[in-house]
Amino acid sequence: MNVDKLMIQLEQKHPGEVEYLQAVREVLESIEEIYNQNPQFESAGIIERIVEPDRILTFKVPWVGDDGKVNVNLGYRVQFNNAIGPYKGGLRFHPSVNLSILKFLGFEQIFKNSLTTLPMGGGKGGSDFDPKGKSDAEVMRFCQGFMMELWKLIGPETDVPAGDIGVGGREIGFLYGMYRKLARENTGILTGKGLNWGGSLVRPEATGFGNVYFAKEMLATKGETFEGKTVAISGFGNVAWGAASKATELGAKVVTISGPDGYIYDPEGISGEKIDYMLELRASNNDIVKPYSYKFESGQFYEGKRPWEQKVDIALPCATQNELNKEDAETLLKNGCICVSEGANMPSTPEAVELFLEKKILFGPGKAANAGGVATSGLEMSQNSMKLSWAAEEVDAKLHQIMRDIHEACVKYGTTDGNVDYVKGANIAGFLKVANAMMDQGVI
Repeated sequence: MNVDKLMIQLEQKHPGEVEYLQAVREVLESIEEIYNQNPQFESAGIIERIVEPDRILTFKVPWVGDDGKVNVNLGYRVQFNNAIGPYKGGLRFHPSVNLSILKFLGFEQIFKNSLTTLPMGGGKGGSDFDPKGKSDAEVMRFCQGFMMELWKLIGPETDVPAGDIGVGGREIGFLYGMYRKLARENTGILTGKGLNWGGSLVRPEATGFGNVYFAKEMLATKGETFEGKTVAISGFGNVAWGAASKATELGAKVVTISGPDGYIYDPEGISGEKIDYMLELRASNNDIVKPYSYKFESGQFYEGKRPWEQKVDIALPCATQNELNKEDAETLLKNGCICVSEGANMPSTPEAVELFLEKKILFGPGKAANAGGVATSGLEMSQNSMKLSWAAEEVDAKLHQIMRDIHEACVKYGTTDGNVDYVKGANIAGFLKVANAMMDQGVI
């Protein structure tokens, strides 16, 4: 395999799809050596097949606003690879959504889901619809219109979507209600459902919990723990909330959260009622964190800035892609940061990742560190299949074990001269399982 040659071919086929091409290059560079050691992969065209989605559904979603005006948004579902199980991946409703972003997310999801050890393939979907500022009735009408197209392509053993940015419990409820009406069945077709109708305990906070569990395992390799450490977190939604809760529980002091408007620095620590307030902020349907500084005197608001300028021991980027650049990485390192664990999908730019790896600090890539969310979605699917509901402690224990197993896989494939390259380890471990499954099943 020649990575540069393959990337040139992909860029010609998919011009301008920056995020997707970035994600593919990172994986290909990590697996190049092991791929070339297995000539059977090349003869079966594994790379050429795995970098292209099985199919992409694109559709329009017309919906009527409360003012009577007709609006039209675009909807997508990218079904990337189902060699090890049904397609699995979230739906994102945000104005920034385009095909490049969904292909990047779907491609990442293949390997993330593989790492969980659960039987789930990779997919992603969403729309450029913005739930922010919309009434519940408008969100309901949009979700119903979206599901009118999507339902034909999904099923509990075919493709099981979940939530993502802009798709929380409210949206999942509206989507599920419409699917149930159209399909005339009650199945585990979506994850992130309400507890009254098939949802799993711990699911809302699972991605944040899992990220902290993964960081905990990384820290343990250096004889370190969360106890007494200061932590910077970006974002303020479910992932950030879960990460702040678990990091605090393990004895750390969380000092930042962030939004599109800037970030909050609270030197007293974000814990207790302050963590609860994060949920209030998100539920308010206003995508800003500044109100925290009105609510709590200790909260200092930095408009238009990112939290990585603060002196912390651990950084947990939990917002969105490419939110932590090389300059941010340099600042974190200069301030003595020893661990970065990604709670979002590809939140660090390639230049930032390269710097973290060069300086040999603990760096957990998103496909490993934030796999706790989809892992718990897989556990929700299991509960739905068995018509059971597990206690929170049982779900949390299974999640913790899955994150330990993912860490072990990264160490197994990413260790060189006593140093662990978690990016390489995660990519190789995730790739080998899917590639071998594709080999077993023939060219299809």
